[in-house]
Amino acid sequence: MGKRSLQASSEGIRKARQAFKRKGWTQENLANEVGLETRQPIWKFFSGKPVERQVFHEICQILNINSEEIIQAEENTQEQNIESIKISTALASDSEKRIRSVLKDKTQHQCGTLRFLDISRPLYLEDVYVDINVSEEISSHKWLKIESLQNLKPDLNLSQLNLSQINRLEIKKSQQLGFDIVVKYPRIIVQGRPGSGKSTFLQAIAMYCSQGKLLADSIPILISLKTFAEKYKVYNQSLFDYILECLNNEINYLELNGILQNGRALILLDGLDEVQESISKNIITEINSFTNKFYKCRIIITCRIAAQLYKFRDFIEVEIVDFNESQIVIFVYQWFLTVAQTSFAAAKTLAEQFIQKLQLSENQQIHELTTTPLLLSITCLLFHTHGDFPRSRSEIYKQGLELLLIRWDEARGIERDELYRYFSLLDKIKLLSQIAKIYFTENQYYFTESRTQQLIANYLRQSYTSKHIEDTEALLLDSHAILKAIEAQHGLLVQRAR
Repeated sequence: MGKRSLQASSEGIRKARQAFKRKGWTQENLANEVGLETRQPIWKFFSGKPVERQVFHEICQILNINSEEIIQAEENTQEQNIESIKISTALASDSEKRIRSVLKDKTQHQCGTLRFLDISRPLYLEDVYVDINVSEEISSHKWLKIESLQNLKPDLNLSQLNLSQINRLEIKKSQQLGFDIVVKYPRIIVQGRPGSGKSTFLQAIAMYCSQGKLLADSIPILISLKTFAEKYKVYNQSLFDYILECLNNEINYLELNGILQNGRALILLDGLDEVQESISKNIITEINSFTNKFYKCRIIITCRIAAQLYKFRDFIEVEIVDFNESQIVIFVYQWFLTVAQTSFAAAKTLAEQFIQKLQLSENQQIHELTTTPLLLSITCLLFHTHGDFPRSRSEIYKQGLELLLIRWDEARGIERDELYRYFSLLDKIKLLSQIAKIYFTENQYYFTESRTQQLIANYLRQSYTSKHIEDTEALLLDSHAILKAIEAQHGLLVQRAR
């Protein structure tokens, strides 16, 4: 009985490429001629991978080549499988050295620089990176009543609110360096608020790993899940094939398979929350398939808090915690020394002035904005521009709100699927202002999800003409989606306990 799929030999691929080149087509053109919905089978054909028998023959017919002459012989396929097994069990020393060298250069190029919003030039990661702390206890997973949280700060007064003190009291949990967690566990999901440094953390892991400073036996491969999802949506491409494509043929199929099968790779999957909802289940299925097949590999996934509802098997969840005072100081010094285009002495003086003024009681509420790298960077930028903190705190709040509500997603080309994405900046500010006004006048820092959903539903009822205007259940469903979007996308409302 004939095989259900066929693959081209090396010589066959060469002949097919020559015939394809004479046509002057793209792979999409050829896919259309064959009657395929995507070009993935075409890509597999030219990569020497198995494709369905009928598709194989149709491609050959359209290219005017004899399919029987280019088919990979059965014995050659067996030899290839044997070779793959050999590579999987033990990579040759010379081959592994070459792969490490090639991928080290690629990693340095991919991860060596950062772009800060409103900074006109890229910065070297090692000049500005601050080691983060993480916790194995996810704050939103606790089962606590509001009274229990309130008792952590019984004399709470919103007019004299110190959020970082509350957070430190509220989160009575051991913190560990992020790099220590990476060494401790082979499979991790890193959660964090917007701007908490998740992507930068993965870049730093990849950099230090490639330099032999962290998990020196592993070969780091950093993948943007948003970009992978976009390719998957068009070409139905597997994660393995996408990784191979990202490596630009710098290593071949057998080498990549060997690295993965032998557990020599450190796979870094960035931004699960950035995958559009319409395709997220497919991407999760693809990640699961990949992790099950290459179960020896170390894998780290990043995702915003509240955006990840699916639980991956065998993965430890950790949460990036707020910057402490020493981390803030280190970041500020590095920011001014790197960004401020002045002498070393002048930059050092600016950093010292920033820190001194940040400690003043009158700037306490500005201090509260500096616990994440994103907002701390914006605060540094405003200080550098004005030579001081703006006299009106509202200027900093305005910049921070605009950043979190609009620009942070726009800067990275992220499009959300939810109803909430149709809200303008003014809509979002009006809604949040209404919620803030009610809870502030009641002196409430903690509040229930159900009541907040009702406040959002009231806002929708008052502000929009909708076919659901009298449908209370539909309004509450919409309000639930909006509340979760605010938490996941902006981190301005955060679940502290169940």
